[in-house]
Amino acid sequence: MSSPESVRGTSTREPGPDLRSDRYVAHHGTDAYSVTRYELELDYRLASNRLNGRALLHAVANRAASAVVLDLVGLRAVKVQFNGRRVRRFSQRAEQLVVHLETALVPGEGFTVDIRYEGNPAPRRGLWGEVGWEELTDGVLVAGQPNGAPSWFPCNDHPRDKAAYRISVTTDADYRAVCNGVLAGHTRGSSRETWTYEQHEPMATYLATVQIGRYDVLVLDDGSAGGVVQTVAVPPALADASEAGLSRQRDMMAAFVRRFGPYPFPGYTVVVTDDVLEIPLEAQSLSILGRNHLSPDWESQRLIAHELSHQWFGNSLTVAAWHDIWLHEGFACYAEWIWSEEAGLITAHQRAASAWRGLSAAEQDLLVGDPGPALMFDDRVYKRGALALHALRRHCGDLAFFALLQEWTRTHRHGSVSTADFVLLANRVAGIDAEAVLHPWLFELALPPLPA
Repeated sequence: MSSPESVRGTSTREPGPDLRSDRYVAHHGTDAYSVTRYELELDYRLASNRLNGRALLHAVANRAASAVVLDLVGLRAVKVQFNGRRVRRFSQRAEQLVVHLETALVPGEGFTVDIRYEGNPAPRRGLWGEVGWEELTDGVLVAGQPNGAPSWFPCNDHPRDKAAYRISVTTDADYRAVCNGVLAGHTRGSSRETWTYEQHEPMATYLATVQIGRYDVLVLDDGSAGGVVQTVAVPPALADASEAGLSRQRDMMAAFVRRFGPYPFPGYTVVVTDDVLEIPLEAQSLSILGRNHLSPDWESQRLIAHELSHQWFGNSLTVAAWHDIWLHEGFACYAEWIWSEEAGLITAHQRAASAWRGLSAAEQDLLVGDPGPALMFDDRVYKRGALALHALRRHCGDLAFFALLQEWTRTHRHGSVSTADFVLLANRVAGIDAEAVLHPWLFELALPPLPA
C-alpha cells in the first residue's frame, strides 16, 4: 500500500489460547491450524453484485481443537463439508464461521473444509476505512490489506498463514477477471466467461485479489531477453496512456533485481482501472493503479516503483505480525529513493534529507517498530522506516548494504519475517551492530539526526 488512506466491531472466538493473537487485527486468524491451499470458485454477477462461492481449504492442525474457526464477513455460509462429509453443526456470529467437529482434531492431522457461501460482498469497515471487495463504476476491485480478505472468502486471516491458491472466477461476458499468479484457463459461453489462476508460491490472505473489468492485456516485457514477464490489464481507451505511464517500469524491474535479488514470482501484472483511485495498491504478483496514476512526473513514478518493490518486501517476505509493518512500507519507501538514484534524478541521500526535514516538523509520538493499529499506515512509518534503512546503508556502506538486502530476500523467500530476523541477519552479513543503528529510528520517539 502506498499511503495510509483507504482506497475509496468486535467478535468472539472459541475459548482457548491463541498463541498468535495479534492486537492489530484482533480476533482475526488462529494458530489452531495452518492452511496449505485454497481452492476458490466464484460466480459473480455485476449488475446485482451477487456472489456465489465455494471455498475448499486444505489444512493441517497445529493443536487439538473441537472446531475450525474461519473469518467471514457479510456473506452467508449455506453448506459445509469436513473431509468430504456434510457438517450438521456450523454457525456464524459476528465476523466468524465456526465449524463444529464430531471428533476433535489432533496436532499434525490433515483435513479439508469445503464451504458453499453466498451474498452481496461489500468492503469491511474499520480503522483503515473500507477494505476488501469493492464495486467500481464498471467492475470490481479487491484491496484486502490488512483484514479485507474475509469480505469475499472464508479464510484464516492472518499474514503469517501463507498458502497456495487456485482462484476461478465466472462473470459476465466481455469482462476479464485478473487474479494472483498465472492464468491457467479461460472458457467462454454465450453470456458468461470463466478465468482460472494458479498462485503456487505461498501467499497471505490479505494479498489475494480479484479484479474485474473490461480489460485488454498489453505486454510490456515478454521475458525473451532475460527479463521478467510484465503485462498490463487496461481499458482499451487507456492503452496508450498506460504504455506511456509505465514506460520506465522495465528499468525499475531491472534495477530492483540488481539491488534486491531475483524477482520472486513468474510474472508481474499491473491493472489500470478506469476509475480514479486515491492510492495504488499491491497484491501478490500484481498491482492496481487508477487512471490518475499514469503521469510521467515523480509523484506517479515513485508510486509505481513503490508497488513493484512490494513484490519482494511484503509479498515474498511477509511480516509475521502487523507491528512489524515497517518491514513492508519502510522498505518500499526506500525503494522509491533507490529508483530516484538509479534513474538519475536525485540521490537517495537527498530524498532522505527531504524526508527528515518533513519528519522533524511533525509530531514525534510514534514508534515505527510498533506504531499501533490506528497508525500502522501513518506516513511517518513509511518515511522513518526508510530513514532507518538509509542510516544502516550509510553506516555499513553500499557493498555490505545491498549484499544484506539480497541475502534478506534469498534467506526468507516466500516466508514470514520479523524485525528481530532482520537485525540478526544484518549483524552477520554486514558485520555491524545493527541493533544500535536501527533502535533509535524504530523504537525511540525522538527523531535521530540525519545520517551524515
